[in-house]
Amino acid sequence: MPKKIIEEREITIAEAKEILEKEGELNPFQQRSLDYVSKFSKIAPSEAKKLVEKLSEEFEIAREDAIQIVNCMPSTVEELRVFFAASKKKIIMASRLKEVLKLLEKYR
Repeated sequence: MPKKIIEEREITIAEAKEILEKEGELNPFQQRSLDYVSKFSKIAPSEAKKLVEKLSEEFEIAREDAIQIVNCMPSTVEELRVFFAASKKKIIMASRLKEVLKLLEKYR
C-alpha cells in the first residue's frame, strides 16, 4: 500500500540516516539508501541541524546550499567555493569562506 506524503523538506544525509535507522523493517530501496547514508554521513544528525541553521543565519547561505555544505564538509576554501561557483549568487570573499571553514572545523 503506498504511503501518503505528509511533508516534504530538504534534509542532510545525517538526518536521513537517523530517519532510516528509526524505521522498522526496510524495503530493498530503503536498505540501499541506509547503506549509502551510513557510508557518507560525516557528523551526527543533531550537529548537522545546528550547523545548517548557523550557516543559514550567520553567513546568509541559502538553506539548500548549507545542506550540501554540511553533507560534504569541505576542508579548503577551494572546495567550499565550488558550492557557490555554479550558481549566479553573490561572490563571497575568501576571508568569509575561511570563517565558514572555521565553523565547519568545530563540528568535525
